[in-house]
Amino acid sequence: MDILDWLATWYEAQCDGEWEEQFGPAITTLDNPGWSVRIDLAGTDCDGRKLERVAHNLDHDRDWWTCWTEDNVFHGVGGPRQLRALLEAFRDWTTGSR
Repeated sequence: MDILDWLATWYEAQCDGEWEEQFGPAITTLDNPGWSVRIDLAGTDCDGRKLERVAHNLDHDRDWWTCWTEDNVFHGVGGPRQLRALLEAFRDWTTGSR
């Protein structure tokens, strides 16, 4: 399944009439340039799970990404072409592939 289809399916599965009013994924840009992914985990199957920082290619200007959890939120940041990698890292972590 394509990562965007997977994320849409995951999001839909969390929606219960209340969760989506307070929580959910947010994708924004960084000024260095790059992407930021923030996904609240409260009320999901991942509620309370921890992810120690996972980093890839941090010494490269644009081909880098890193993910972690903090305060029950999944965080991912990466270079301008790494949005797919960030979403795949979230999918892998939620499904136990990582």
